[in-house]
This record gives sequence, C-alpha cells and structure tokens, in this order.
Amino acid sequence: MELVEKKEKKNFDFVDTIRCISMIGIVFEHCAAGGTGLYRSSFFDTVVETSVIQSFKFSTIAFFLIGGFLINHKFQEYTAGQYLKNRFRSTIKPWLFWLLVYVALMVLDRYVAYLRGGDDVLATNFFGYVWERFVFGIFYTSSWFVLNFLICICILLLFKRYLYSWGLGVSLAVLSLIYSLNIYHQWFVSTHSTALFGFVFYLWLGVMLNKYFDVVMSSIRKTSWFVLISVVVALFALAIAESFILVQLDSKDAYNTLRITNVFYSLGMFALLLKIGALDFLQRNFEPRKTTFGIYLVHFVVVVRFLPLIFQPLKLNLEEYSVWQNTGIHILRFFIVYGTSFLMVRLIQKTRFKWIIGN
Repeated sequence: MELVEKKEKKNFDFVDTIRCISMIGIVFEHCAAGGTGLYRSSFFDTVVETSVIQSFKFSTIAFFLIGGFLINHKFQEYTAGQYLKNRFRSTIKPWLFWLLVYVALMVLDRYVAYLRGGDDVLATNFFGYVWERFVFGIFYTSSWFVLNFLICICILLLFKRYLYSWGLGVSLAVLSLIYSLNIYHQWFVSTHSTALFGFVFYLWLGVMLNKYFDVVMSSIRKTSWFVLISVVVALFALAIAESFILVQLDSKDAYNTLRITNVFYSLGMFALLLKIGALDFLQRNFEPRKTTFGIYLVHFVVVVRFLPLIFQPLKLNLEEYSVWQNTGIHILRFFIVYGTSFLMVRLIQKTRFKWIIGN
C-alpha cells in the first residue's frame, strides 16, 4: 500500500511540474508585443520572431494531455452527471466569474470613453455591445480553453464505453488533422481558439498515457538524453519552418497550435518533460496545483485591461522597432503579467473568495 501511494504521489509531482511550465508558456504566448509577420521582408528577423513564439507552443497540447491523464480515473470513479457537477463547481463557476469581470471592464472602458467624447455605442447598442464582448471573450481570448476543455470532456463521456478503443483515437486524430489542413485551405475559421473538436484527440491521448504509463515511461527512460533532445530540436526547427511558410503566405494564424509540425513538437517536448520528471523547486516556489488554474483565469484580464494602462501612454511604435527590441518588450510584458497574476492568485487564496480561482 505504501509503495502504491509513493508511486501515485510521484506521478502527481510530474503533473505539477508540467502544469507549471506549461502555464508559464501560455502566459508568455499571450504577452506578444506585436502582430504576426512584422519582419516578413527579413529572413533572419522572421526566424528570430518565430523561434521566440514557437519555444512555448507546446503548452496548450501539454495541458490537454495532462487533463486526460488526470481524468482517466475520475471517469471510472464518478458517473457522468457527478463528474460534470464537480467540474461546474470547481471550473465553470470561476471561469464565468472572470469572463464577466472582463466584460464589465470593457463596458467601463467604453463608458469612460463616452464621457470623454468618444463613441456612443453604450447609449445606442448597450446589450449588443455586451453580447459582442461576451462572445469575443469566450472564443477570441485565452478564456476559450476552459469551454473547449469541457466540450472535449463531454465528447469523451459520450464515448466512455469506447474510451480505450484505438478506433476512437484514430477518428479523433483525423478530426485534429482536418484542423491542421484547414490552416492552409480556410474551409472554416482557422484560429485554434475556435477549434471546438480539434483538441479532443490530445485529451484522449492523455487518458491512454495514464493507462499505459509504465510502458511509456520505460521507453522514455531507455531513450538517451542526446537522442530525445536532438529529436525535439529537429521538431522545433520544422515547426519554425512551417510558421515561416505561413507568414510568407500572409496567414492570419501562422502560429496556430494545431499546425502539424507543432503537434509533433508538442509531443516531443512532452516526452522530454516526462524524462525530466518532477522539479522540486517549482513545487516549493510556485505551488502549481494551487495556483495554475487561477493564473490562467486572471492573466487574460491583466493582459487586456492592465497592460494597456502601462504601455499605451508610452506610445510605442512596434512596427518601427527591431526584432530584438520587440522581443525585449515581449519578455517585459510577460514578467509584468505573470508576476501580477501570480500575486493576485496568492492574495485571493487567503480570502473566502478563493472559489473564484478554483480553490
């Protein structure tokens, strides 16, 4: 019994490490200073821009893999109704709270603009504007992940009887591949934040990882560090190359998470993180199990409403800056957003309102 408990704890330590690193990566992605393709005319600058953004592009798929890893046993312990009820209390309620905070802050911003002689959209179309912000918040901000994740869970619950079927996995993989191809063909909206069925495969893959964890870890342990790192570097280079091509094609979503090269890069990075295992200093200093979801909920509000208060008065002309200057601004924005979000979550944890960060 003691051995089982130790093994279980070790697995959760590994989960917390990937949670923490992936959340750092997601916040970093969302703090980009400029738009896509600012340096299209320069091969070197485009490669630098793409490399910086690509470095953490494994984070979203890693979260779905971790999510599947964790829900495997929950699916067996609870009925579908019980599981979804628990999810609503711990996930959907806090998500809705911060979504409404975002909408309220956007309305307040328009009201202040109106008082200063700006547009009168609140006076002429108040409910239309609120609904537009609500929809935008769900599908076009980082808030999309929670709803998408819940939809993915519901799909797996519908096929719970076939959860460990490789046929189900192949079907879900084909769905994900369609989204990868759509980036080029534009059959429908291509942004990954609207890919309602594009991530189910990675949740299912996380379930299978849990089921065959010992086999997977045995293979990873047998793989040398040199080989695994070399594979990850090669996949990283391929992902950069695909983004470079998409930038040249004037794609609006050249860094889409579901690019086929990024999928393989994400899986390679996930394998590398499994080999690295638990990092105690992250557990001690960041407490990812307690803070990760809260940081996710808080940070998009900080990005949308707090960062402009700092950077808009500076009137930075990003299009005229070098790739190195904009990379520096990107990193500065990341430290501000992550630091502010982390501090807010830690403070909220000490109050009776900690439910708004999922605690």
